[in-house]
Amino acid sequence: MVNVSALSDPQPKLVARAVSVYYGGKQALFDIDLDIMSREVTAFIGPSGCGKSTFLRCFNRMNDLIDDCRSTGSMLLDGSDIAGPDVDVVQLRMRIGMVFQKPNPFPKSVYDNVAYGPRLHGMAPTRGDLDEIVETSLRRAGIWDEVKDRVDQPGTSLSGGQQQRLCIARAIAVRPDVLLMDEPCSALDPIATATIEELIDELKSEYTIIIVTHNMQQAARVSQKTAFLNLGRLIEFDETQKIFTNPSEPSTQDYITGRFG
Repeated sequence: MVNVSALSDPQPKLVARAVSVYYGGKQALFDIDLDIMSREVTAFIGPSGCGKSTFLRCFNRMNDLIDDCRSTGSMLLDGSDIAGPDVDVVQLRMRIGMVFQKPNPFPKSVYDNVAYGPRLHGMAPTRGDLDEIVETSLRRAGIWDEVKDRVDQPGTSLSGGQQQRLCIARAIAVRPDVLLMDEPCSALDPIATATIEELIDELKSEYTIIIVTHNMQQAARVSQKTAFLNLGRLIEFDETQKIFTNPSEPSTQDYITGRFG
């Protein structure tokens, strides 16, 4: 049994209670309870197909876009139900940004990639305001110095690692509370991966970050809490150091030592 309360702050940023997800008649997640704390990095680890990405997509309702996918249970952001009938999903996804496994810059300039969200949400009354948001976001994503002289060039002209940082800049340009990262380094080389990991460490001072990763060393490096999922169930959730040095569940130990997965 996962001891959620032992890890809980009186006011967690995100709360999942009894969350189950179904694809048609197939159940993918089973009664997951989890508290995500503000301004920490939480890693989801587990074998391929265990439900990590499905659970991640619950937080910003990306599963709504999948035919025959439905969920039960409750998910709260700052105490408010994200699945309520009055929830504006566009606004929800503004507050909970997402960075995907493969860099996916829009077929637009570097500038317009970052400016897209602020324009859409009316966040910049003037061009000067927009310029400031774009530069600040690119700086926070650690890519400004590399692109400041070519912000009018296509985002797709950048390297893979630069494209992923551009996508992070695009996500934070609308000032989200939470960043979801679904294996953000799996398509990158080791140098680009190290850059993204350093960036995650810097961003946690401003954002609540959840990262799905198949790389256990990465989870150990970047996260403060780690959740181990297997076969759609949350097996264990604890401080990252404890998960990797003294897990409570035998199956967690088996997974992190490579006996399965």
